Amino acid sequence: MGEFNSQIPFEQRAAGPLTASGIEILQINVGYRCNLECKHCHVEAGPARHELMSKKIMETCLKILKEYPVPTIDITGGAPETHPELPWFLEQCAGLKRRLQVRTNGVILLEKEFAAFIDLYARLGIELVVSFPHMDVKITDRQRGNGVYHKLIEAIRKLNDKGYGRAGSGLILNLVHNPGGAYLPGPQKSLEEHYRQVLQEKFGIVFNDLFCITNMPIGRYLDYLQRTDNYEDYMSALVNAFNPATLANVMCKTTLSVAWDGKLYDCDFNQVLGMPVNSGAPGNIAVFDFSRLASRRIVTGNHCYGCTAGAGSSCRGTLAPSDQQECSGSAV
Repeated sequence: MGEFNSQIPFEQRAAGPLTASGIEILQINVGYRCNLECKHCHVEAGPARHELMSKKIMETCLKILKEYPVPTIDITGGAPETHPELPWFLEQCAGLKRRLQVRTNGVILLEKEFAAFIDLYARLGIELVVSFPHMDVKITDRQRGNGVYHKLIEAIRKLNDKGYGRAGSGLILNLVHNPGGAYLPGPQKSLEEHYRQVLQEKFGIVFNDLFCITNMPIGRYLDYLQRTDNYEDYMSALVNAFNPATLANVMCKTTLSVAWDGKLYDCDFNQVLGMPVNSGAPGNIAVFDFSRLASRRIVTGNHCYGCTAGAGSSCRGTLAPSDQQECSGSAV
């Protein structure tokens, strides 16, 4: 394997800067508080984090969404459920009749304080994206915490009982796979078939789709790579697996990320790295300008190799068509 050359900027490999092609998804990070401290978490969320989006910023997001027909509202965290204003915010967002999804760790729905969200999600028809890193109990628990695997099984059962993941219900339940070590995810279609078979046969539970997401070399995962002396090798794997076919579909081209404090970013990863939108585009939701933001030049860095390696990676899984995947599942 070749060494990672930090002197080759991502834009050089991408043959020029990336430019947004619209705003189809407004991703709203309501805060970094979470009941878990997952080892792969790029925002380093946890119980001790106090960053929470103010109601005023939430109201500004709603105002923007009412004025501009952004098709998808994507709510994330931390664990979004820990935000005290989330029920009100979800009701308001649902009233806009857009595609509305929440990214949840799943196990929080078993806690008495947050159990009512299952009924709320179902009543509002909210799509759920649940992190389920691996079919191996030890790997999932090592990444997300002891006992999380079986708690996820219980949480998914409760969601299935409400209709989530079941054909014809209209209630979408998608799962997310993250590799358990310093390597790229395997082929999404094969992994989805494996997840579907194991979960159905062993536990009698179902879901809609599986998204494979590459672990980004930032946050706690960066700490892991550096602590285990895997950083250079992992970055080399990402750079060597760079796939230009992914560039047309990278999520930053159609997504705008709103941080808990109202600042705007090209993606959730740039948010964590403190790399706000640039090139003259407004940097805060309070001064939102659709036309300028929808055609902005995207801010990139070497972490962007994580989204463009192999089959590619986005909040909705792989990016490249199956006949254009130059690399998939490469181990380090």
